[in-house]
Amino acid sequence: MNKIYCPSLTEYKRRVARVVNIGGVPLGGDYPIRVQSMTTVDTMDTQGSVEQTLRMVAAGCEYVRITAPSVKEAQNLLKIKQELRARGCNVPLIADIHFTPNAAELAARIVEKVRVNPGNYADKKKFEEIEYTDASYAAEVERIRERFRPLVKICKEYGTAMRIGTNHGSLSDRILSRYGDTPLGMVESALEFLRLCEEENYYDVVLSMKASNTQVMVQAYRLLVQKLDEEGLQPYPLHLGVTEAGEAEDGRIKSAVGIGTLLEDGLGDTVRVSLTEAPEAEAPVAKMLIDRYVDRAALARPIEPLITPEPLNPFQYHRRATHEVANFGGLNVPRVVADISRLPQLEYADLRAAGHLYSPFLDKFQMSDQGADYIYTGERPVPFMLPNGLKEIVNYTAWADAGRRPHHFPLLTAFTYINDELRHPQLNFLMLSLLELDAKMLHALRADTTVVLVLVTQNAQAMPELRRAYFKLLDAGVTCPVINCRAYGDQPLAQTQLDASTDIGGLLIDGLGDGIVLGTEHYAACGQEEWLELLSNLNQLSFGILQAARTRMSKTEYISCPSCGRTLFDLQETTALIRQRTDHLKGIKIGIMGCIVNGPGEMADADYGYVGVGKGKIALYRGQEVIKKAVPEAKAVDELIELMREDGKWVEKEVVPAQF
Repeated sequence: MNKIYCPSLTEYKRRVARVVNIGGVPLGGDYPIRVQSMTTVDTMDTQGSVEQTLRMVAAGCEYVRITAPSVKEAQNLLKIKQELRARGCNVPLIADIHFTPNAAELAARIVEKVRVNPGNYADKKKFEEIEYTDASYAAEVERIRERFRPLVKICKEYGTAMRIGTNHGSLSDRILSRYGDTPLGMVESALEFLRLCEEENYYDVVLSMKASNTQVMVQAYRLLVQKLDEEGLQPYPLHLGVTEAGEAEDGRIKSAVGIGTLLEDGLGDTVRVSLTEAPEAEAPVAKMLIDRYVDRAALARPIEPLITPEPLNPFQYHRRATHEVANFGGLNVPRVVADISRLPQLEYADLRAAGHLYSPFLDKFQMSDQGADYIYTGERPVPFMLPNGLKEIVNYTAWADAGRRPHHFPLLTAFTYINDELRHPQLNFLMLSLLELDAKMLHALRADTTVVLVLVTQNAQAMPELRRAYFKLLDAGVTCPVINCRAYGDQPLAQTQLDASTDIGGLLIDGLGDGIVLGTEHYAACGQEEWLELLSNLNQLSFGILQAARTRMSKTEYISCPSCGRTLFDLQETTALIRQRTDHLKGIKIGIMGCIVNGPGEMADADYGYVGVGKGKIALYRGQEVIKKAVPEAKAVDELIELMREDGKWVEKEVVPAQF
């Protein structure tokens, strides 16, 4: 298959999409990448919806989406719109439609854009395995055409735009029967509806391919662009989002891994960050992601273009093949290196910055799923014995001068590597940039079974430059493990979270990377405690990126929807309560969905589900199978834990002594 899914793999070039005008705020083409979000107030609460919309616009939203699950909500969109316009707010409104064509047809006469989900708009989603013949499949498509055509005609008549928004978890039974639970299935689901639009000569369409699994989401968008080109369809603009990303740091990291990877590819014309928080908290995060690309061309250093075909399959995850060096590469999970070389001093307790907690009461270190595998100490080796399993990296000169102790490994420069023969017999780290990967270096690396590369860059185009370095390694047949290294300047932690998740997460999504190290540069002088907090945050961020990219699971994952007018309980409060009870369950994925629309389908990736099915009533799921249908909300978390206990997945949370 042809693999040209983006304008360039080695520099930022935005894909030029067809322009779609949405209420006087055009999307695509050379227009800015737009910010949007979705209200969480009941759509029947006119004043509440208006007030929340005004807050969202003030926070940076350029489009506002409002759910219309039935005709009555669709009718009330007119009152909301009239009140907004009376108050001087002209933000384009988008109606969110799932199961109700009648509501969509009404809303299309009122608002500037409607969103339909092809998986449940006039299609069947009953979680049934059905064998479709070509004839029965074609008959279903024809039935959908007849149900969908009236909406297309109304949108065309009223100048209303449409988003065809496929969600990974709500693919119809028909699509699943033919394509499976795959990115290709997501793409074909959208293309069926898109072809029907083009039959009616209607082109004011935006497309999205959302998933809570970042690998699936990125692959689906790339494949969509590819398929549009192959079929000679219009280059429709793309709405980017990771659905059910979650809350707080985890939600931001997961969103940035998915959305940021595609922005680096030059894909995306509007962004919605889905957080389990107030919608006005989403817009600033989306804007921070987008703003990195405003002056990218002016700030970036040119990268050697790719002449040979891309050596990766961008539509399917395959980790780069490597030989094993110590516990790097091969079948090992990616390793975390904590850079603590900038700490003014180091004592036992200070290793908490690397996720290793020391208890004076017990006189031992507590095992942690987010404890770094290695620490880098630069020129100052640790003066005490490290906890079991933790190893140390020091600069080459410090390693040579310190007697080359066990679990003590050197970091070499390109010059030292080529010119000095003194090496550790098992494990050596070599810091390199793209420019240093010349023919002589590549030749030396091919034969070295003891080296782990540490790839670095100072380029504003960090991810493309590191990706280009991997392509050189692949083309030269070099199979040594590689650590992705990035250091950030004096900027807020919130920005570093998004930048690192994009730069490193984008590589991991493509199977590139056997380790991660995050560092800081140019920070103003600060005290020991400030350094410890900063380094601790970077260590947590490293593990968060690995988890969001699905390459190393170190904590519980919460797939929680961002709330909307359909939500049947307080999502933020409930998510916090479930997290409090279950955040020690490493690798378990829990879906928390406010309504049945965002229920078993949207949490397709979850091991367990907590779904609102009525006021004060919760359905509990094992995977996509409902186990308990109407549990009182007050008992639901306990029942969820009991379900895990029955499956042998529950462990009690460890109680740490008060003196710790």
